[in-house]
Amino acid sequence: MTAAYLAAVAAVDAGREVVMWLTADGVRLADEGYVDAIQTVWAPPVAELHRRFVEGGGRFYVCPLAWEGCELDAGRLVAGAEVRDAAAVLAFAGDGALTFSY
Repeated sequence: MTAAYLAAVAAVDAGREVVMWLTADGVRLADEGYVDAIQTVWAPPVAELHRRFVEGGGRFYVCPLAWEGCELDAGRLVAGAEVRDAAAVLAFAGDGALTFSY
């Protein structure tokens, strides 16, 4: 997850439009406050990377099935997050988006 944030922050810093597609337990990253306690030894705190990503214009598409499956409250979605299905991800990607999977 930290690697995904590092790549996403680099992309928004470079002026690219970036969407993180969150599925399975990854949807928890879009739950307000979840990232606050996540830290790895070799990188900045995830909360800092998250903040930089959102402030740089990064967005999250959150899988509706996973969000509901985790029984999370839609009122707690972080800034820049919206519940969107796979069709929205494909529409964003279009015919030439660069994608990564972590």
